Amino acid sequence: MQNLPDWSSAVKFIGKDSERRLATRNLASGSQVYGEKLVSLEGAEYRLWSPYRSKLSAAIINGMKRGTIGDGWRVLYLGAATGTTASHVSDIVGVEGAVFCVEFAPRPMKELLRITEDRPNMVPLMADARRPETYAHLTTEVDFIYQDVAQPNQSEIFRSNAGAFLAPGGGGLLMVKSRSVDVSLDPGEVFASEVKNLSDWGFEVLETVNLAPFDKDHMAIAVKSR
Repeated sequence: MQNLPDWSSAVKFIGKDSERRLATRNLASGSQVYGEKLVSLEGAEYRLWSPYRSKLSAAIINGMKRGTIGDGWRVLYLGAATGTTASHVSDIVGVEGAVFCVEFAPRPMKELLRITEDRPNMVPLMADARRPETYAHLTTEVDFIYQDVAQPNQSEIFRSNAGAFLAPGGGGLLMVKSRSVDVSLDPGEVFASEVKNLSDWGFEVLETVNLAPFDKDHMAIAVKSR
């Protein structure tokens, strides 16, 4: 079992070589979120973290080092859906942290609400990520923004939420789906444009990671506010 550099100790690789799997220490002991396997090691319970079910897991497995989230952090999660990845972020930030989960669609919100019953550090917010002013009264300043929103103006959504909530020097991670931005362009062009937008708006782009083969035409972009 090996810790990942610069990540919370709640994130580990379990196993060796071809059998090595990513996992997070389970904040809600005995509880599964999406049928993931639970593993007991060194007196703690871990949840295996599938890269086929979570873009964040895919990014870490593909070598991301700098889009990291730490213990006790406050995270704004845009596009939480049913809470699969958000639940692993909940594991990572631990009992002293918080995950503000923004989701617009009613159906996934029902599942998200079920998950938050066992995870008091997850705060479900039924709202539109394009309108941060509608949930400003329910959200504190945050250390990190994680965004997985399939909208054409993905970098603009991140910018507006960062302006509203991100602490000075805080970080963020965008999961950019090129086909949602512009299906007529080559994915590489879309990624380059999103990186340029973020840089032009004053964010330091720390790292980019392609999510293939787990997610086609997706890229993770890790940034830091200046």
